[in-house]
Amino acid sequence: MRLSIRHTTHYAFAQPVVHALQRLRLTPKETQGQRIVNWSMRFDNAHAELEYDDQHFNHVTLIGLAPGAHEVTVTCEGVVETEDNAGVIGRHSGHLPLWSFLRQTPLTRPGVKLRALLREAAGGAEDAPLDFLHALSALIRDRVAYETGRTHAATTAEEATLQGAGVCQDHAHIFIGAARAHGIPARYVSGYLMMDDRIEQEATHAWAEAHVEGLGWVGFDVSNGISPDPRYVRVATGSDYRDAAPITGISFGTAADEVLTVGLTVEGQPPASGQSQQQGQQSQKQGEQSQ
Repeated sequence: MRLSIRHTTHYAFAQPVVHALQRLRLTPKETQGQRIVNWSMRFDNAHAELEYDDQHFNHVTLIGLAPGAHEVTVTCEGVVETEDNAGVIGRHSGHLPLWSFLRQTPLTRPGVKLRALLREAAGGAEDAPLDFLHALSALIRDRVAYETGRTHAATTAEEATLQGAGVCQDHAHIFIGAARAHGIPARYVSGYLMMDDRIEQEATHAWAEAHVEGLGWVGFDVSNGISPDPRYVRVATGSDYRDAAPITGISFGTAADEVLTVGLTVEGQPPASGQSQQQGQQSQKQGEQSQ
């Protein structure tokens, strides 16, 4: 499937910017089942300082905001080609060892409520980890309703479990915290999802991946109750949201109120004639490593 994406982030400041840097993780990954056809980034009242790949193999662009600017716009757009691998990304690779994805973070660390939920889902995990993970995903979706406005970027997995409501970020953190507590490596994924009922969207999407022996990394979108299919585009991964957030690291020389506006469209495109099938076969034969 070919997906066309346009993602615009606009900041309006009440006072002129004195100094600011932004760390952008907005370039999709080149990984198993996913290929960038084309991708571009444009900045208004900002400029690129440097680019690098971080410890999770996320491509990071560091930009500096123009001093005195009252507004800044970051526009990303391009086309990504995806395949249906039933959510399986493949074997682990990268700078970090697999055991590092067993370590809890402040956002994923289970408390009493999350551990109780884990015990309810825990039967048979040692013999059938994949079945356990699917059961865990379904249980979280049943017990933690998808509701906007109830949580924020700093809400922990335990807090969202306690209040029984959250969004995709919270569902991912709960899943990750429970999987790690049960001895299964897990990580956070941020990216794009083509919705069936609309092109215009309000925000990027988030889901989780767990490492299953014999399969490698496998994706679980708790909020939608499925494993990622060709409608999903992986952009960044990490131990939690903070490692994979699309934009972080804004720092002002003086305090300044800001208004953030996000515009996002994701829509399908017809595949290039004969090209998509050939590339999919090559990808399977090569067995690309997971990132």
